[in-house]
Amino acid sequence: MDFLGNRNYTTITEFILLGLTDDPILRIILFMIILCIYLVTISGNLSTITLIRVSSQLHHPMYFFLSHLAFADIGYSSSVTPNMLVNFLVEKNTISYIGCGIQLGSAVFFGTVECFLLAAMAYDRFVAICNPLLYSNKMSTQVCVQLLVVAYTGGLFNASSFTITFFSLFFCGPNQVNHFFCDFTPLIELSCSDASMPALVDSFIAGSIIAVTVFIIAVSYVYILMTILKMRSTEGRQKAFSTCTSHLTAVTLFYGTITFIYVMPKSNYSTDQNKVVSVFYMVVIPMLNPLIYSLRNNEIKGALKRQLARKLFS
Repeated sequence: MDFLGNRNYTTITEFILLGLTDDPILRIILFMIILCIYLVTISGNLSTITLIRVSSQLHHPMYFFLSHLAFADIGYSSSVTPNMLVNFLVEKNTISYIGCGIQLGSAVFFGTVECFLLAAMAYDRFVAICNPLLYSNKMSTQVCVQLLVVAYTGGLFNASSFTITFFSLFFCGPNQVNHFFCDFTPLIELSCSDASMPALVDSFIAGSIIAVTVFIIAVSYVYILMTILKMRSTEGRQKAFSTCTSHLTAVTLFYGTITFIYVMPKSNYSTDQNKVVSVFYMVVIPMLNPLIYSLRNNEIKGALKRQLARKLFS
């Protein structure tokens, strides 16, 4: 620590999360809203996983990935929401140094897994629409498992990179994190050590993952669109579009908010705007995904009706 000179510094052992607001009334209102959102997130995604497991009609690659997307949404939301809810009820919300690193790592892990799963689902739709005769071979159980391994390995690699960087930083000054969770950027700003190179490496890795998954999704949908436009049957076009709209909606919401926070120049928005958008993509989107897929997917709605009828009349 030569760059710190010979002065004595106190190593930070905990951080204070400043949260979303200091207004006591607004905090209670936000607590109630976000608690309801979190409960819907957990119940909705667990219901999606359960429905896919018990319904033989949904034992297809698309729903295999969807069940893991629901699991990732639960983990993604749970990495930050419970702590955020506590923040609304206490005057000063503290999180330990180790807890902060774990929260950062878990958020990065599940967020990265979600990126890979959305790309895998786009590839699945590409094969189903553009190469339907080869679908059973190209999307076999072995291939699906391999894609899933890539998703979780990529998540683990990215999370490890961010977590290692965090634990290698030295914190000696202010310990107030201007966010509702241990996000990487505000933590870097609090570091007393030179974090420019580690931050650049982590940003490059995360940016590469986003770029690769977006490229896979974009190329898949370009070919899907070309194939759909060549279809002579109007019914065939509508059916093809219907199988893609829910996934496209989920992709647009997720990557749209990520782009706003991590791609747009920092001067274009304030810290408060960053917090609001972070709430949307870390808390609201995990709740919306099961609703999007259940409301816009006829197979899921049909499977849900059959399971409910079976329970009612059994």
